[in-house]
Amino acid sequence: MVLKAFFPTCCASVDSGLLVGRWVPEQSAAVVLAVVHFPFIPIQVKELLAQVQQASQLGMAVLGTWCHCQQELEESLGHFLEGLGTIFSHDPWLQLCREKGTRCWSCKAIYHQVSSSPDTPSEDQVMLIFYDQRKVLLSWLHPPMTVPNCQAGDVTASARGLAAIFDTVSRSKMLFHSDRFDESPVRLSHWQSEGVEASILVELAKWASGPVCLLVASMLSIISAAGTWRLWNLWPLSFIRSKLSACEQLRHRLEQLSLVFSTQKAQSPTQLMRKANMLVSVLVDVALGLLLLSWLYSNDRIGQLANALIPGADRVAEELQHLLQWLMGAPAGLKMNRALDQVLGRFFLYHIHLWISYIHLMSPFIEHILWHVGLSACLGLTIALSILSDIIALLTFHIYCFYVYGARLYCLKIYGLSSLWRLFRGKKWNVLRQRVDSCSYDLDQLFIGTLLFTILIFLLPTTALYYLVFTLLRLLVVTVQGLIHLLMDFINSLPLYSLGLRLCRPYRLADKPTALQ
Repeated sequence: MVLKAFFPTCCASVDSGLLVGRWVPEQSAAVVLAVVHFPFIPIQVKELLAQVQQASQLGMAVLGTWCHCQQELEESLGHFLEGLGTIFSHDPWLQLCREKGTRCWSCKAIYHQVSSSPDTPSEDQVMLIFYDQRKVLLSWLHPPMTVPNCQAGDVTASARGLAAIFDTVSRSKMLFHSDRFDESPVRLSHWQSEGVEASILVELAKWASGPVCLLVASMLSIISAAGTWRLWNLWPLSFIRSKLSACEQLRHRLEQLSLVFSTQKAQSPTQLMRKANMLVSVLVDVALGLLLLSWLYSNDRIGQLANALIPGADRVAEELQHLLQWLMGAPAGLKMNRALDQVLGRFFLYHIHLWISYIHLMSPFIEHILWHVGLSACLGLTIALSILSDIIALLTFHIYCFYVYGARLYCLKIYGLSSLWRLFRGKKWNVLRQRVDSCSYDLDQLFIGTLLFTILIFLLPTTALYYLVFTLLRLLVVTVQGLIHLLMDFINSLPLYSLGLRLCRPYRLADKPTALQ
């Protein structure tokens, strides 16, 4: 008869001891869960197995002995291991041994009750099957023992056998609780027994996470309540909040922290994964912000940026002046309306002059402003990027005004031309019914309409050219801001925790099979 022994790979190099696990008689298989090391008291081992059996509702027992020949095997140790079968009686009694420095294993299964004499016990062949205890326990591959009747015909015997093995490991979590501050009298080796110092730090973090989350959640609730005051809904403040990217990013960061430090436990693996992704995203964002902060405040880069900002603004204003002077002449050989061209050109040049005066008026305070703005990077790189987007919007506010003026003037002319075109056709727009109706006009109305239509059609190329140029300039600024917002969204939405699990521990992302859910 061939017996199957499922042995954890984490115990292949541990010291000699007892094999603790469960015997599955219907599969003729033994599932080894841990190794009990010397010295130990048998009554304490039995008490531990009774506690695990009560918690997991599974039959736990000492299945045999494990001997790792790190040194020459002494005769006394061999007789001692053989004598343990009388204290922990179990049939079959497994004897697993690994020789020093080789891959040779010795596997025996002895039946004491059917043996002819004590010196010659009956033996069976053992098929040793290695499994990764950590992956089996932390994955979702362990379905329940009982399979529904409607699906029993679709599940093979091997699948039911694997279900029993996975279920044994998943329900034996109490046996793996050896990462506490006080060591138990029974020393075990399993997937979680290594790195006790790290486990102590994890345990301390678990104990401290509750009060910390409660404190941070209380502070965030106070900040959220302050953000809902009616004062912020007044017209100037509400308009500023809707236009500034920093306010939107701060609101998004507040929602992220509220979800991460929530005291409610995740109800599903999906919610847990979402919270973990958000936590890692916030940590990476803050780390990148601190790197940016250290770069800005080293070698006086804030002063260098402040000194380069004023010449850069002057250069942009000078280029805009050259562009307007080019438009006021004969751009690309086009014949423009000189009177309207001069009026629009001088109007926009005056705005540029006002903007240059404003920049030079603020030049003594720019370094201090940049110094305080740089401190926002400690909240995260996305916060700094959102403030950078707002700074770009403020520095290019005159371009935005040019675009608004040109767009409004162009829209007025298009609207006037469309109305006058309906007048020529004997139509008019019915505001009440929202449709075009027929209408009869007298001679004076047609004459005035013809004059206005002629004036607007000849002024349209000049207006359209200014509108096109300022739209392209506005599009350039929007493109830069769009790239910044794209980087912010990439940092906020990238599932770094899931990607890390996919690369390092893909078994943590495994889900239950559909046929066994």
